[in-house]
Amino acid sequence: MIVNDPAVVAEVRTAFERYEKALVGNDIPVLDELFWEADETVRFGAFEELFGRDEIRAFRQARPARGLDRTLRRTEIVTFDDTFAVVSTTFTREGVPGVGRQSQAWVRLPEGWRVVGAHVSQRKPVD
Repeated sequence: MIVNDPAVVAEVRTAFERYEKALVGNDIPVLDELFWEADETVRFGAFEELFGRDEIRAFRQARPARGLDRTLRRTEIVTFDDTFAVVSTTFTREGVPGVGRQSQAWVRLPEGWRVVGAHVSQRKPVD
């Protein structure tokens, strides 16, 4: 097994950066494209548990398009061969205390790199 082949890490980083741009810009078609089109896809958010592409799409359609800007603090990408990757990032949002955390599992499918599982949470500030 090859871990963190630089070419594969670069591919995943490009896909993640495209996702990030779509997220803060509320580009729903690109967000939908970058998530696996399957009932098995899971996205756990700060306040929701979404199972399958239909629930994820419905959430995105209903979510307010404001307040999505964020500043990434640290992003780590780990790839395994050229088919699987985990992207973990921390972020802050203006006016929101604490640190946001996001983990995504990416798989290379015939149509390209796709998120098959994601988890977003918010950690309160430490006193």
